[in-house]
Amino acid sequence: YQLLEMARRLEMYGVRLHPAKDREGTKLSLAVSHIGLLVFQGHTKINAFNWSKVRKLSFKRKRFLIKLRPDLNSAYQDTLEFVMASRDCCKIFWKICVEYHAFFRLFEEPKPKAKAVLFTRGSSFRFSPPVMVNGQKAFPFGPSQSSNGHQPSPINAHSSPLSSPLFTDAGYVRTDDEDEVRRKKCPTDKAYFIAKELLTTERTFQKDLAVITVWFQAVLGKEDILPDSVRTLINTNYDPVYQLHQAFLKEVEQRLQQWEGRSNAHIKGDYQRVGDVMLKNIQGLKQLTSLLQRHGEVLVELERSCRASQRLQELCREFEQQKVCYLSLNMFLLRPLHRLLHYKLILERLCKHYPPHQDFRDSRAALADISEMVLQLQGTMMKMENIQKLLELKKDLTGIQDLAIPGREFIRLGCLSKLSGKGLQQRMFFLFSDSLVYTSRGMTADNQFKVHGQLPLYGMTIRESEDEWGVPHSFTLFGQRQSVVVAASCVSEMVKWMEDIRMAVVLVEQSNRPSTDLLSTSRSDRKSPEEGGVEAESEEELSASRSSLERQSAQRGNTTVHVCWHRNTSVSMVDFSVAVENQLSGNLLRKFKNSNGWQKLWVVFTNFSLFFYKSHQDDYPLASLPLLGYSLTVPAETENIQKDYVFKLHFKSHVYYFRSESQYTFQRSVPLATCCVVLSSVVW
Repeated sequence: YQLLEMARRLEMYGVRLHPAKDREGTKLSLAVSHIGLLVFQGHTKINAFNWSKVRKLSFKRKRFLIKLRPDLNSAYQDTLEFVMASRDCCKIFWKICVEYHAFFRLFEEPKPKAKAVLFTRGSSFRFSPPVMVNGQKAFPFGPSQSSNGHQPSPINAHSSPLSSPLFTDAGYVRTDDEDEVRRKKCPTDKAYFIAKELLTTERTFQKDLAVITVWFQAVLGKEDILPDSVRTLINTNYDPVYQLHQAFLKEVEQRLQQWEGRSNAHIKGDYQRVGDVMLKNIQGLKQLTSLLQRHGEVLVELERSCRASQRLQELCREFEQQKVCYLSLNMFLLRPLHRLLHYKLILERLCKHYPPHQDFRDSRAALADISEMVLQLQGTMMKMENIQKLLELKKDLTGIQDLAIPGREFIRLGCLSKLSGKGLQQRMFFLFSDSLVYTSRGMTADNQFKVHGQLPLYGMTIRESEDEWGVPHSFTLFGQRQSVVVAASCVSEMVKWMEDIRMAVVLVEQSNRPSTDLLSTSRSDRKSPEEGGVEAESEEELSASRSSLERQSAQRGNTTVHVCWHRNTSVSMVDFSVAVENQLSGNLLRKFKNSNGWQKLWVVFTNFSLFFYKSHQDDYPLASLPLLGYSLTVPAETENIQKDYVFKLHFKSHVYYFRSESQYTFQRSVPLATCCVVLSSVVW
């Protein structure tokens, strides 16, 4: 009479195997039990997925899909795919999963759904429990206990059919209210959301560090072409920082779990703080200040090695084309310095929110330490940001010699229309501390911009000339050798350009240093506009410029220069510095203009763009959205977006809706508006 006890001890008792194959074609078997889904190879169980870890089950033709909930400690992808013999086999196994899930996990009777009068959509399959004992529902774990200790609700034999609470009509997981329920369970204190911003941005920073310490090192390890001195410089200056932040990320994750009540050790008040963890990390960073000061040296030495070795230069270019390197390589080298600014801003918000609070003392001490570090490294940071920007622009320009020379500073880049004998022609202008360079988009494989001319700033004068030429928003640049009439896209762009040019002229005249010739020494590139060899290419170049951003090459097609070219706008070095400080990461729900549902994505905002991931565990983004030129508003009532914390991004006919998880994260989206050109219609 120990049948049930003996059956409970037998692993294969009641298990029916369903033949399947994984993506590699390995023969496996799928089965379902009270604990969840089982995977067998032969008669050996090689894996099990508990019901609590399964987020969605579905099938598409012969493919059976298992979508798991995100797990930091899991090595599996969020979606597993198995191929079965036929669609009927998939559907039969899916039905069995629905039955098992409803029987072993359902604790209350769902409300009956109204039947459609004419048409129905999706599967009509529902689970009706057949097991009855004396007119009462028989639960598999006894009359009063379910598998996890909850008291099940008694269900009458003649009640409506039961449906699993995780599955919709078509076999998908029901997640409409999942975020709402989770939001209600999470803490509502502003300090919690500040700490969560620290966690989300730290995850992104950890990935960025891995680009240098893991991915780039792996590429360099394949070929012994990097000088040992530079290799040692990278290892000694980045590996200790990477290891420190790995430990810090684990501490922050554990603290947030305790704060949210997902740990058995949580006690109210003791773990609802993050200042102590940050103070410990910043004190560790202070010991690495000497290494952080040498990160700029790594940037310079790597560039020098690339100029000396053609193969190393090609290797770095190939690495930048990989998906994991979603920004320029030089930007990743400066990430540890930029992270100090993020810590300072987070601690300033935390201290402003806290008083009086037990965490205020640690937060204030951490803020004092990080402010001291930022002040100590600020000179190095500004110098390296300028060098990094000059090196990046050098990749976008052709027909120019050494751009990154000592003393030269980048000020602004953007699109202006140049007046010539053929009318207004679109040109890309680059303003440096000693000269103004104008270019057009060339026909090279890397979509580089060809330099047409250079205007030295020394002795230059500038004046508005809209009335003189009849061109809106136009102004004339009077140089020592030639004069140029240009027009901006709007009044604000004209004002920005004129102010920056006047400031640069004053500075170069105060330094009393003449401009350096930037143009290449070849005869074809040294032709002036008056010689007629340059402007003849304008029609062909302009026709090439009409291609979309999506059609450009993978390497240089989505840089800030190309975005400004297509959006007819400009950015300054001040804008780049503000963008560096305002970097965000986290989950957002995205909705397109004509779609009905919301898609949950991990979103990273950096370098004037949004980068979209399926989850924070992904190594590279699935897509990106350059934001220059976009407007940020809240949806109008006529748009029928009946959700909280929603903001809208739109540019011409492109419209995107994004949903934040809280009021705090919604308000932190303001930096998105600061990087968008059109700000007059921003509403909060």
